[in-house]
Amino acid sequence: MGRLRLFVVRHGETEWVRERRFAGSRDIPLTEAGREQCAAAARALAGTPVAAVYASPLERARASAEVIAKPHGLPVSIVPAFSEMSFGAWEGLTREEVQARHPEAWAQWRAAPHLLAPVGGETLAQVAERVGAGLAVLQEAYSEQTIVLVSHGVVARVIVLGALGLGLDRLWTLDAAPAGITEIEYEPGWATVHRMNTVAHLDAVAP
Repeated sequence: MGRLRLFVVRHGETEWVRERRFAGSRDIPLTEAGREQCAAAARALAGTPVAAVYASPLERARASAEVIAKPHGLPVSIVPAFSEMSFGAWEGLTREEVQARHPEAWAQWRAAPHLLAPVGGETLAQVAERVGAGLAVLQEAYSEQTIVLVSHGVVARVIVLGALGLGLDRLWTLDAAPAGITEIEYEPGWATVHRMNTVAHLDAVAP
């Protein structure tokens, strides 16, 4: 198993991103602004030789990946392991609504997210386990190659925490903006984060 260069891109904006609602496992489409963000990410990565483009099965990630894959003439491969964290009963609610209805759980999510077990949802540890298994498959399949993975906010953070050797309790030390690009290089027993959540390519996109 050799080196793998991985670009992790969060999907573009949705109405629920704008409204700060928990989407989780729900299928929410991109906004027009979200598509423009993905087009900007596609332009930023167009000059990089890419062997494959992968995405979460959720529509917002899949549609984002199709835009990013187009300049490379590549299909989008769907991997359920990279789906967003399921938030169970929180899905569809805004942050303010969750805070009002589930104040103790909300406080835990903000202070100790690794300890939260949302009703009907997943824990961060469960997310990290499936994401780690998915990454292991990609590392095995794409030795000495570059690939793009289009996923979600929590997933992108979990991937970077793993690369940096940090615990899931540090989730909020990282940001993951819509269409932000992260670049990580994996080699046996080691990972190097070359850039994290860069958004300079979005400067030309109208807010």
